[in-house]
Formats: sequence, C-alpha cells, structure tokens
Amino acid sequence: MTSILTNNAAMVALQTLKSINSNLSSIQNEISTGKKVATAKDNSAMFAISKVMEADVKGFQAISDSLALGESTVAVASNASETITNLLLEIKGNVVAAQEENVDRAKIQADIDVLRDQIGSVASAAQFNGLNLLSNTDTTAGSGTVDILGSLDRAGDGTVTASSITVNKNDLGTAQADINAGTTVAAGAGTTISGALDAASVVAVAGATTPNTTTLVIDSTTAGTGVEIAISGAGTAGPPANLLLAGFNDTTGAVSAVARDGESQEAFAERLAASFNSYVADQVAAGNIGDGFGISAAVTAVDGTTGAATITFTGGNDADSDFSLQAIESTGATIGGGLEDLATLDVTTDAAADEALANIETMIQTAIDAAADFGAARNRIETQSDFVSKLTDSFKSGIGSLVDANLEESSARLQALQVQQQLGVQALSIANSAPQTVLSLFRG
Repeated sequence: MTSILTNNAAMVALQTLKSINSNLSSIQNEISTGKKVATAKDNSAMFAISKVMEADVKGFQAISDSLALGESTVAVASNASETITNLLLEIKGNVVAAQEENVDRAKIQADIDVLRDQIGSVASAAQFNGLNLLSNTDTTAGSGTVDILGSLDRAGDGTVTASSITVNKNDLGTAQADINAGTTVAAGAGTTISGALDAASVVAVAGATTPNTTTLVIDSTTAGTGVEIAISGAGTAGPPANLLLAGFNDTTGAVSAVARDGESQEAFAERLAASFNSYVADQVAAGNIGDGFGISAAVTAVDGTTGAATITFTGGNDADSDFSLQAIESTGATIGGGLEDLATLDVTTDAAADEALANIETMIQTAIDAAADFGAARNRIETQSDFVSKLTDSFKSGIGSLVDANLEESSARLQALQVQQQLGVQALSIANSAPQTVLSLFRG
C-alpha cells in the first residue's frame, strides 16, 4: 500500500542517514582532535581514568623539578666535601712534615693556617639557593636534614601521599663550640644523663690494680644542649709519684660536646668521649699525667631500641690514679662545626705535632664520611629522577592508549561513512519520490 500521508521508507532512510551523519561527525571529531575520548560524553569511564592519570603526570613533572633542584643542592655539597677532603690531605702532609725536628715548624704552621682558612671558605660557600648542607649549627628541630620530594604514591582507594628522600647535613665548618655560652642546668642526682639531660653528680673514679669505671648514659639529644665533663684531682706531685697535678683539673669546657640537630645519641657520646681522650692526651704531653696510666673514655653500649649510648670512663692501673668527674648540662650553647678542631691544630712543638697527627686523621675521616654520604644521596636522587622520567613516559603512553584515536582506522571509517552518507541521501531521495508514482494512477 502506498500512502501520501505516511512514507515509511522515507522515515527509515531518514533515520539511517541521521545515524550515518552522527557517526561521521564523531569520526571527524576524532580526526580533528586526535582523540577518541575528548569529552566525558564520549566515554565517561575512560575519560575519568585518563584525567586522574593526567593529574599524576602533572604531579610527577613537578617532582622532576624538585629532584633537579635537590640534585643540584647535593651536588654542590658533594663537590665541596671532596674539595675539603683534598685540602685536609694537604694539611696532613704538612703535619707529617712537622714530625721531623729539623724543619721550620712556624712556616709549616703558616701553610696549615692558610689551608684551614680555605676549608672554612669552601664550607661557607657550598650553598645552592641559600641552602648549605655543610652547615648544621641551627637549633631548630628538623634543621639537620633536608627532605627532597621524590614521589607521589596513589593507593587503591585514590588516596595520594607524598614520599621524600631525606638528606642528612654533614657539618664541615671550622667554627668552635662554646659550652659556656649556654645556661648551666642545676646538678641532679645519679650518674645517668637521661630525659632532658639532667646533670649527674660528682662521681669518683678510683685507681686500683684493676681499673675502676663509671658510666654516663646519653639517652636524649637536643640541638644546642651541651654536656661538659668537669674533672678534678688533688695531686700535687708529678707522675709517677702521683697521677694528677693541679693542671689536670678542668672546669672550663675543654671536655665537652654540644649536640647538633639530627645527631644520634651514639654520635654525640662518641664526640664527648673523644673530647675527654683528647684532653687526657694533652695532659700526658704536658706532663700532668703519667704516660701509661690508661685513663680513657669510650662508648661501650648502645641500646638498639632507644638509641641510648653509654660512655664508660676508666681509671688507670695505679692506686694514685684517683680522680673525680661531674657531668654538667648546659642549654643554649653554641654549636661548633664538624671540623672545629682545625682551629686549634698546632705543630709548633713536638707534643703538639704528635697530637695534630692524631687529630687530622679524625678530621679526614669526618670529611670522607661526609663525601660518601653526599655521594650516596646524589646517586639515589639521580636514580629516582631517572625512574620518575620513565614513569611519566609510561603514564603518558597509558593515557594515549585510552583516549587517542587510531587515525588509520578513523581514515578508513571516514571514507566508508562518506559512501554510506551518499547512499543514504540517495535512498532518502528515492523514498521521497515514491508517492509521486501515485499521480500516474489519476492521469487520464
């Protein structure tokens, strides 16, 4: 039946042509934008996933900038610490030369002073954008480390957390600490420095055939807090008749250490013990202590859980080696540099040259440890930077696979749809002309 009111063929042809035109429009959008998912209506699920990944890519691009800045900062510190190490090796050469008596020690000392000043200049200039990793004399909590943004970690529930690479400062400055610049805390009871570093009372270390000992426990360190070991002995005759002369008495802060931010209890205890042993060596060289009495201090235990470090002070193997110790705490003391002993390095006498040889070895090791620490941190940052770069590329590739159009396929579909469009137009034209055949039935 043919009807001039309802043309079913034309309606079918029109709907087909609309569908073809819609598909053709989509293909043309893919070709013009290069994306098969350009908006949320194209594919809401893929659009949402791609946008989350694009946000992560933006974050990782910012992380790359952070890592580049951090790498440059650590590189400056690494190069400076290696330079300081080489300068210390030159100083050691001078110290070794000073061991010979038939040399001009005054000129050697002058060379050492020049090298020491150069080390101070290198340490103070080793900054990048105002940050110096070779200086750690601030008392602000957290000032002893630098966190470099290294990654963004997205959990399955969508939560994003930032993770950082922590770089420790390694002080290679030459400024001297000043324990007496602080405020002395009232002496407490017992032999243990605990909690807020309460000071210990006077403890006698008696000499005997078997050395007697006393201990001091460091279970907390706060930047700017110092501990001084006051030493007293009543001896009036020189050794070996009596171990101690009055010159061995010390209440001036010569045996002391001031904690720096981020320093462990063990590291602080090691420095305090080293200060004690250095002072004893000076007094042996000065003739105030008989050589061979064996007075010493050493870190003998570290608690694996709390980090508390125990210093053991040992008396000599002689009945005349009695002396007394008192641990005194000060807050607000001046923090010294990691190479503060350079300020007092002296080779002008036999005794001083002997002590300088031992001290320079310690300082060289300090600088080597700093260079190694910075080198490891620099390597880790470079590795992370390379990983973030590759991860960013992987994310971009993943986003492309989700939303990018396959242009070869789109081109083929475009040509097919254009042919379909022409056929659809032709079919609609035929369907529209069908009712005209009815006119021939009414012609006479």
